[in-house]
Amino acid sequence: MAVAGAQHKVYEMTTLLAEAGVPCEQIFDLEDINEEFAQADVALVIGANDVVNPGARTDKTRPICGMPILNADKAQNVIVIRRGKGAAYSGIENALFFEDSCRLCYGAAQGMVGEMIGHIKALS
Repeated sequence: MAVAGAQHKVYEMTTLLAEAGVPCEQIFDLEDINEEFAQADVALVIGANDVVNPGARTDKTRPICGMPILNADKAQNVIVIRRGKGAAYSGIENALFFEDSCRLCYGAAQGMVGEMIGHIKALS
């Protein structure tokens, strides 16, 4: 996020959601939030592809096997913002990207989040 300069846009999005009644002051550690993904309507992933790769749970052939991950794949819908179609830091494909519930948005995070903010504003 910081590389793309998207942190300010993400802050703007959280402020907008807070105005709609979604509490933004809640930031959780992986252990405290992972079980909640199953009740989430949407998980928005900005970069950090390896930490949401469900292959880390079971695929012993992957170098990330056993690595703690966020259970974003358990959400009803997952939106992933990525700069491009290449492999993540680990060099492997992310199994999440092939799930029916996952949508990939290619582009710079700052611009993509800005577009999402525009759509959220249009809904209100």
